[in-house]
This record gives sequence, structure tokens and C-alpha cells, in this order.
Amino acid sequence: MVFEVSKVPTTPFDGQKPGTSGLRKKVKVFVQPHYLHNFVQSTFNALTPEKVRGATLVVSGDGRYFSKDAIQIIIKMSAANGVRRVWVGQNGLLSTPAVSAVIRERVGADGSKGTGAFILTASHNPGGPDEDFGIKYNMENGGPAPEAVTDKIFENTKTIKEYLIAEGLPNVDISAIGVTNFTGPEGNFDVEVLIQLVTT
Repeated sequence: MVFEVSKVPTTPFDGQKPGTSGLRKKVKVFVQPHYLHNFVQSTFNALTPEKVRGATLVVSGDGRYFSKDAIQIIIKMSAANGVRRVWVGQNGLLSTPAVSAVIRERVGADGSKGTGAFILTASHNPGGPDEDFGIKYNMENGGPAPEAVTDKIFENTKTIKEYLIAEGLPNVDISAIGVTNFTGPEGNFDVEVLIQLVTT
């Protein structure tokens, strides 16, 4: 499957300032057109190129409402931004400690190591269509993005004009363990669904 990259014009949303636990808002805020896309692109733009192009990202969360849709969006945006591979927990489920462990300890079949993660969680906040959703970025050490990075993300959200996405990329079946291979303008892009890890 060969995909193309689209540049989608957008305008900033107010208040996309992530704290140490990421960006948390009501689901109804996150499902607005371009809202999640803006934050993800602003995050990519805040990272150094080697943390994005050719990188291996983990994308998973606590399974709350909107998570599965968000994972597909992040996969398509990762492909468009030059990420080499995305690791997803089966059904999109990995606890925050498990994501951290995958980044720090997992070695892929090709020797790849995780360079960061989008974690979809609002911790103990209630989930559901009328409740909360959250997203945060963790670094290559498995820990949360430092303030210097979250500040840069926030600055980017205030000036963003476009985001990159592989709109034609089909949704990946994140219930099935295994690797799905795609090809884009910069070469191969893989999505690997991992067996769920239990980490305390």
C-alpha cells in the first residue's frame, strides 16, 4: 500500500497548553475538526528532526472514549511526518508505565528502539462521550516531555497554519497482533501491534 502526504490548512485553537500530565479537555473539544491534528503536528514541530524522521513512536492509552479514532489519526500523521514505525498496544491499550517500559526496553525485530510516545489518557478523570480525554508526549527516556518541550508545543499551537497527514492510509486493525507495512514518499512505514503488557 502506497500512501501520499497531504498538507491540510488549519487555524489555531485557544488553550492547547499541555501540563506535566499532557493536554486534557472534554471529548467534545477533542473531536472538533483539526483539534487533535493541530496538537499532534505542534508536538512533531517541537521535536528535533531526529526524534521524528525515521523514528519509532509508541501510540497507546487507557482505552477511554475516542482513543481508537485518535490512534488512527496519529498513525496517519506519523506516516506523513516521516516517522519510520509506530508501535501500538493491542486494541490501543497500554498503561502509562507499560508505554514507558516499551520505550526504554523493547527492541524491534530490526533492532529499532522507541524514541517517544503519544499516550492517550486522562488518568483518573472519568471517560465517555461527555467526559474527559487527554494526550501527552513522553520522551526517549520514557518520562514526560520536559517543560522546555511542552512550552514549545504550546507556542506552536498558537501559530500553526497546516498539518501533514496521510489521509489515504487505511485504518490499521489494532486488534490483530502483527506488522502492517506501507510505503510512502520517504520509503517504508510500519505499524506493529504489540501484545498488551502488564506493568505495575
